[in-house]
Amino acid sequence: MNKAIILTLFSLMLIGCAPKQVVFFDSPYELKFPDKKAEFIKSYSKYINNKKIFIDPGHGGKDERGAIGNLKIVEEAIINLKVATYLKDFIKEAGGIVYMSRTTDSTVELKPRSVAANNSGADIFVSVHHNAPGDDSDEWINYTSTYYHALPSDYEYEPCQNDIAKYIQRDISYAVRNSGGPASFDGTYSDYSIYPKAGFSVLRLTKIPAVLVECAFVTNNYQENKLALDEYNRIEAWGIFKGLCRYFSQSIPTISSADAKLSGDSKDLVESFYIKDTVGIKSTSIVVYIDSVKTNNFTFVKNSGLLKIKTDDLQEGDHIIRIIAENKNGNHSFPFYKKFQIVK
Repeated sequence: MNKAIILTLFSLMLIGCAPKQVVFFDSPYELKFPDKKAEFIKSYSKYINNKKIFIDPGHGGKDERGAIGNLKIVEEAIINLKVATYLKDFIKEAGGIVYMSRTTDSTVELKPRSVAANNSGADIFVSVHHNAPGDDSDEWINYTSTYYHALPSDYEYEPCQNDIAKYIQRDISYAVRNSGGPASFDGTYSDYSIYPKAGFSVLRLTKIPAVLVECAFVTNNYQENKLALDEYNRIEAWGIFKGLCRYFSQSIPTISSADAKLSGDSKDLVESFYIKDTVGIKSTSIVVYIDSVKTNNFTFVKNSGLLKIKTDDLQEGDHIIRIIAENKNGNHSFPFYKKFQIVK
């Protein structure tokens, strides 16, 4: 047998013995070194302690498997729950309080997920998913994305949801070394980009600040091999957790009704509120709506945080005030709406 034949047979033997897909990924240093993990959690626990997070592992149950990998080694319903469970553990370790829409591979319809979140008293809702392309033949696409509800031009858009999405997207992308999609500058998307003027049910129906994370595409063969590994699911959860920690560390403006005696002259019709934050409020960021119509008929006293909204031009009856404010770190207030009545 000549040398060429021997080399050819040897090469074929190597190919036959080699794995079909070599999986490479690196764990964040906090997960490599327990002391670094403990150090991070200790430094951020003051921000996450007693915060209430509602985690929604997408899909689940007999008929709701979600996306299935081309290699058939990953089902979205299963890995969503794995990532969500790791995320729960990280949050609780930092002193946070966690609620979950499901803790087993069970069926939970979409609307009850939002109802449970709204009734939980949680501060934030995070829905955990893994993606698949619209084209079944596309085995190449793969990126990480985080969704918020509606567009800035829509009344129902809440800037705080976009804030949360940005923090989570940045840290999960860095943790798993997977970039955001090409259609977004920072990897965050409005859910209207998927379902115009409707968005995702769990974001549309959830009244507390809510985001949906698509950690990666299960239909990418290389990615699917990684998603099948528990340690990689743990890394995904760590990225989401770090994003939440960093978000809360930047503070959140609070809005509350002021004492009625601060409303001014009894002949005036005024609704008064306090907008406060330890890092300070950007006075130019304040937006006020009355019955979904933006108004500039208000004053804000920066030192005291007192906001006075004149309502003397309104018809007699029931009305709704909505207020949005941003702090000096760029974080927006949580959704704030107040019903009031004009009696003339």
